[in-house]
Amino acid sequence: MPRDPLIGLVGKPSSGKSTMLNSLTDASSKVGNYPFTTIDPQRAIGYLQVDCACARFNKQDQCKPKYGACKNGKRSVPIELLDVAGLVPGAHEGRGLGNKFLDDLRHADALVHVVDASGTTDAEGKETRGYDPSQDIVWLRGEIVRWVQGNLMSRWGSIKRRHVALKATAVDTLQTQFSGYGSTSNIVARCLDKLSLKEPLEHWSDETVELVVNAFVDEKFPTICALNKIDHPDADKNIAKIAKKVPPESIVLTSAIAEVFLRKLAKQKFIQYHEGSEFVDTREDLVAAGDPEGGGLKEMDDKLKTRLENLRDMVLFRFGSTGVVQVLTRAAELLGLVPVFPVRNIHSLTSTSKEPMFRDCVLVPRGTTVMGVCRKVMGDVPIAYIEGVGGVRVGEDEIVTVKNHDILSFKVGRV
Repeated sequence: MPRDPLIGLVGKPSSGKSTMLNSLTDASSKVGNYPFTTIDPQRAIGYLQVDCACARFNKQDQCKPKYGACKNGKRSVPIELLDVAGLVPGAHEGRGLGNKFLDDLRHADALVHVVDASGTTDAEGKETRGYDPSQDIVWLRGEIVRWVQGNLMSRWGSIKRRHVALKATAVDTLQTQFSGYGSTSNIVARCLDKLSLKEPLEHWSDETVELVVNAFVDEKFPTICALNKIDHPDADKNIAKIAKKVPPESIVLTSAIAEVFLRKLAKQKFIQYHEGSEFVDTREDLVAAGDPEGGGLKEMDDKLKTRLENLRDMVLFRFGSTGVVQVLTRAAELLGLVPVFPVRNIHSLTSTSKEPMFRDCVLVPRGTTVMGVCRKVMGDVPIAYIEGVGGVRVGEDEIVTVKNHDILSFKVGRV
């Protein structure tokens, strides 16, 4: 059965990775400004915000997801995250437990590289001043490339001999080697197509192998750079430098610690705050807007008010949000994830007559067929037919996209 997408969080120690994880989930990783705070890889559930199908039918009040939440047609869908302990230069050679941490990444579908944009930690996560964080992006990708390349070149001679003996295609031979990274033949084929290599695999030079590995890393591990600590005075110049080297669609500006702080205040009933928003309402704000009860919020002391105002000025007003929610949104866009809403009754759009609408939502990669969704939801049970909106039967090979075959009902039985 197809597995759920997995987003890996990577970065050097003290870059804010654990705080980012806390801001994306309800997990409680240890947070500290010293290397290897996180020792073992930790899996957790984050929440990706998508447009819910309930808004199309103007039924937002009848939508209550089994997992996550739906507020005014914006749905939080669970997605699995992997927090990998901080990498350091030389990780592919085993420095800082690097090989173990790199191995933990092998099944990630996309990476979020948390970068300390303040420049206050060096390449190994130690405190400093004036460090250029654009170097982190270069060396971390280099570590992944050298890890994959080292594994491949260590047995390249025998790979070529087997390739010739079996008269295999380059795609088949490389897929055999890359399958351990969660690769597929389609991924390998796309890499080779981009390079337009005409030379037979058995004659590839070391330089050609390196080109192939680089193309594979780009295809298998698409990466979002979460430029963290944007409220630091030195962040602006560092962000400008990184923006010249990294495509804008791969950059998200974030303040994970601000998001954690805002969610904490909201839970303690000091503010009203919706994740990913640029707006924060205090008791005073709501009273001024005409609510004499102030939304039932608590009054803040002067110290807390000052801290909140500084956060508003330095993060929310300048950047439009803390950026944390947008990190997963951008990663999902890179992967082309499509939210699909399986229902039992295609006419009422519910699982049973007594349940709310659109209880379930699953995420599938771009290009997934209707039958691919069926296997993800139903497993290997026999299916008689599949219905879409209005009870219209849908072909198994139809591709699901947003607003097209993304609401489905699977009828169990044999044709």
